[in-house]
Amino acid sequence: MGIYVNPGNNSFREAVNSKIYIDKTDLISYTNTCMGTLQKNLCVSRPRRFGKTMATDMLAAYYSRGCDSGSLFAGRKVEKADSFQMHLNRHNVIRLDVQQFLFQKSHIPVFIHKMQEEVIRELRTIFGDCFDADQYGLAGVLKRLYADRGERFIFIIDEWDCVFRLAKEQNEAQKAYLDFLRGLFKGAEYVELVYMTGILPIKKYGEHSALNMFDEYSMTDPRKLWKYYGFTEEEVKAECRKYGVSYHEMEKWYDGYLLGEESVYNPKSVSDALLWKEFQSYWTGTETYEALKVYIDTNFDGLKESVIHMLGGGHCRINPRKFQNDMTTFTSKDDVLTLLVHLGYLTYDKKTEEVFIPNQEIMQEFLDAVDSPGWDGLINALNRSEDLLKQTWAMNGKSVAKGLDAIHNETASLLKYNDENSLTCAILMAYYSAKMYYMNPIMELPSGKGFADVVYLPRRDVNRPALLVELKWNKSAEGAIRQIKKKEYASWIQGYAGDILLVGINYDKRNKKHTCCIENFSIKL
Repeated sequence: MGIYVNPGNNSFREAVNSKIYIDKTDLISYTNTCMGTLQKNLCVSRPRRFGKTMATDMLAAYYSRGCDSGSLFAGRKVEKADSFQMHLNRHNVIRLDVQQFLFQKSHIPVFIHKMQEEVIRELRTIFGDCFDADQYGLAGVLKRLYADRGERFIFIIDEWDCVFRLAKEQNEAQKAYLDFLRGLFKGAEYVELVYMTGILPIKKYGEHSALNMFDEYSMTDPRKLWKYYGFTEEEVKAECRKYGVSYHEMEKWYDGYLLGEESVYNPKSVSDALLWKEFQSYWTGTETYEALKVYIDTNFDGLKESVIHMLGGGHCRINPRKFQNDMTTFTSKDDVLTLLVHLGYLTYDKKTEEVFIPNQEIMQEFLDAVDSPGWDGLINALNRSEDLLKQTWAMNGKSVAKGLDAIHNETASLLKYNDENSLTCAILMAYYSAKMYYMNPIMELPSGKGFADVVYLPRRDVNRPALLVELKWNKSAEGAIRQIKKKEYASWIQGYAGDILLVGINYDKRNKKHTCCIENFSIKL
């Protein structure tokens, strides 16, 4: 048993013995199907706290011939797979945590050499002095072991992208690392399987990847591995019942990451909430690599409005395909928002190509980030939201208009009111407090000279009227109400029975004033 070559299973044993352990061993069934195929190179990128390291510990414990892990997998899901016994502790494994070789900048010039040196030293211990280490390094040694003895290897690499986070500006170091990985894996007959995990997808230069032999499973394209990262609704409900914790609160705080057929929960935060029975943001306590504020303060046109839009529960359309998979190459707000998806601050709906803030935990991180210079007036504007919502329920149109005027004045530097989208953004910000009582707003994009509706439907356990908001520009609030009625917008709320408030809002560009008209409406089924 070595540290890097054919390691033991102590790390996975600790995970299995922990107070909260969710069985994700089905991942092994999938990786078994990839062995010996063109799909044998997997790169899985997820934010911190999404179980990447535990997955690598599990795979190492299963495949490594340096340990006996039968008892650790007894009763687990994978034990039922036909391939389970075929591969259990029967393979040579090289397991690397790149961060162990690169935990400070002074290591950048030497970390590739040190990794190879340590692995080659253990290979000599296991296989004897049967090879020479030459200028081809580890790749040359493994080729010789395969040619002479038929030895093949499974590679399990955690924090593979560490160099792109620590050496963000050092392109030569990054390229040297990619060259090393390409030389190690591309076309190598000694490779049975490669499983790499990190925060970022594989770095691209222009439109091309230096490691194009890999299949990638990311936060924007999770493919078949989505359910092995993050906790599913069924898993969280079971744990909430076991620990006597409110599932409704758990859902509000930690759900919302869209990674496939359903949304998943942040596993580390769920575990902490179950253990400590407190719902709060556990993000800051473990997040050390970058501050959210650094990215949302970047000077890209429309970025701040997009952030405000999402604070109000809105979604923003992006193009993630041009992102270069690093932390420095930004050419548009889309690049910044795509990075925030990979870091776990946003989630991505692949069907609509939209991003949004997934849950209350991350909402709190955004609120902390915007409570600073450069976002002047935003927190004050959000604080007005509760009163504006109450005035809406009271059908006090004049007070609502007055509140919108104040929000406009406080955020004039952030919102361009000559832009039609900004009025919708301002309304979402004004009704920020609605998230306590309502589901996420249902929105339609602006069309022609008018504006489509913003609809707030109450949560199931909340006795509040639905809100149907119609926006106008240089017209009248009364005209907005007439349009709602004429076009029967209320019929859009299918399956809803109860009170509805029709809220017509007009913004007069000339005097920078809002007017508001509110009427009660009811649907009877």
